[in-house]
Amino acid sequence: MTTHSRQGTPGTRAALRPLCWAATAVATLCLGGTLALAEQKPTSAPKNEDLQPPVQLVAELVDGRIRCDPAELRLPAQTNVQLQIVNRTKHQVTLTAPKMFENKNVLHHDGDLVHVASDDGYLIKQGGEGLLRVRTLAEGQYPYACTSTNDRNAPFKGTLTLAAPAN
Repeated sequence: MTTHSRQGTPGTRAALRPLCWAATAVATLCLGGTLALAEQKPTSAPKNEDLQPPVQLVAELVDGRIRCDPAELRLPAQTNVQLQIVNRTKHQVTLTAPKMFENKNVLHHDGDLVHVASDDGYLIKQGGEGLLRVRTLAEGQYPYACTSTNDRNAPFKGTLTLAAPAN
């Protein structure tokens, strides 16, 4: 019966030492790269002085159909804004605004909001509310919609109007 030493021979340890140093160097570089990537996207709420006062957007049922109020959501263009989103229904509601909710424009979200995989919207839990902080797009009119997860064929369609910021 042959027994093996867990220690290895002095020659084996010496041969593995450069590999250990290389592995340590690679791990350090990878960790540094990961930390640099993490710094590109803020993980905490932006400073309040960068933001406009919150604008409330409410999803509710009117005559059995989903409706978002205001129907015309007016915000300053290319500005950091806060949306206080409230769902007064007993259903989950998806709020969509193409390009507006892409990761590069979302500064922070909290509460009962979940970013949907398409990058175009947020799911608001039934009876929930949350705060969404985004960087708005260029001036112009854009579509936005509220859709009940129980009736996806009948979304409420509104208009997102982005105007030059007031000085």
